[in-house]
This record gives sequence, C-alpha cells and structure tokens, in this order.
Amino acid sequence: MSEQPSFAFDEASPRFLPVGGARAVRAVAAGPSKGAELHRHAHRDRLRARFTQGGADAMPDYELLEMVLFRALPRGDTKPLAKRLLQRFGDLNHVMAAPPARLKEVAGVGARVILELKLMEAVGHRMARAQVIGKPLLSSWDALLRYCQTAMAHRDLEQFRVLYLDRKNVLIADEAQADGTVDHVPVYPREVVKRALELNASALILVHNHPSGDPTPSQADIEMTYAIRDAAQVLGLVIHDHLIIGKAREVSFRAEGYL
Repeated sequence: MSEQPSFAFDEASPRFLPVGGARAVRAVAAGPSKGAELHRHAHRDRLRARFTQGGADAMPDYELLEMVLFRALPRGDTKPLAKRLLQRFGDLNHVMAAPPARLKEVAGVGARVILELKLMEAVGHRMARAQVIGKPLLSSWDALLRYCQTAMAHRDLEQFRVLYLDRKNVLIADEAQADGTVDHVPVYPREVVKRALELNASALILVHNHPSGDPTPSQADIEMTYAIRDAAQVLGLVIHDHLIIGKAREVSFRAEGYL
C-alpha cells in the first residue's frame, strides 16, 4: 500500500506543506509544476490588465479581493480565499471591516492576509477623512456623511465618535470616545465636554453606528444625546447634530427634530 501523506497550509510560504511522507517531501521540494506557475501568472496578469483598462467597475468584488490578496499570498490561487471571505462576510466593505479574530476563522487567513486587509481599510478611512479634516463641516455635509459611512457603517460593534469643531465650524479633531458591544456603547457626557474644552472647541457633532443596520434612534440614544447637550450648554458649546450610521443610510437628530 502506497504511503499517503497529509498536508497543512503554511501561510508564511504560503503553500501546503506535507505533514508526513518521504515521497510527499520530495514532491514539494521539487516545487510547483511549471504549468501551474504559468497558469497562475497568466491569471494574475489578466486581472491586472482588466483593472488597468476598465478600473474597478470592470471587476466583481471577488476579483478585486483576489488582487488585494496577491501581496499577502504571492504563490497559489487567491480566488478560493476571496470567495470564502465574501461568503462569510457578505461584501467587500464587510470583509475589510471585519475584526481580526473573525477573519482568522476563515480557512487560509493568517497574519499576512489580515495585515493586507486592515491596511486597505486604513487607506480607505484616511482618504475619506482627508475630505473633511480642516474644512467647514456644515458646508461639506455630503463629504462628512461619506466619511462616517466609510469609517463606521460596516463595524460589527458599536462605536461612539465625536467631531470637534472650532468657531468657524472647521473640523479640528475626530476622536473615537468608546467602543461597545453589538447593541450598546458606554458614553460619558462629562468626558465628551472635558475633551472639547481641552481642544478649545466651540461645537460638536456626535456620531455612532448601529451594527444591526437600522439607524433608528433608541430611547437610550435620545437620552444620551440630551445628557451631552445639557452638559455642553452649561459651557456654551453647541451640539450641531447626532448622526446614527446604519448599513445603507443614516439618521440625523437635527433633521428628525430631536435637536
């Protein structure tokens, strides 16, 4: 009876390495077949050419994700992993925003893949943030909403952020105050106002997300907003709005008549 080795995936290579079996060791040592290598290179070149010629619109999500994974997995086919990630998380935004612990649950995901995905997420956030930082937010409202959607809409846990503005309503700081659970985030009005004084801010915009996707304010959201508003008013600070970010839309407390 012939010896049948088992294999384990080694992301550092990245490739499958034999757990046992002299014959398997010899086969792997010889490296992948020339035909397989040529096929891999040709496939990657085709994807690069399609992206160069047609941009992102010419490619489905799984092919864009394949290309993102090229650097993390320089050898082998990245398509199966791209499709597994999309199957697990739903779309490209959710893949990028997924916590490392959840990404690790997907077969084939290790430190290199996580680093590449988190790097792409950070670049997206930085680009969106550049559209609002140092600018008058009340006249750049659409850019602000795009930034909030990019930074918060696809998070699995609630996050509460405060945008601090100067007297001309220019954004001087964007800070995450707290991270919470899937349906709750602790917020301390005193700390929000204290930080505003440290920054010499004159106005604030409150932002938090609802991981459920539904941005409808809860009673706790309303009460928390009023508590911060009351604390701010004592010191002459203005609360311009409180935005709740959902998966596909946002709710403005100002527009809905809560403020």
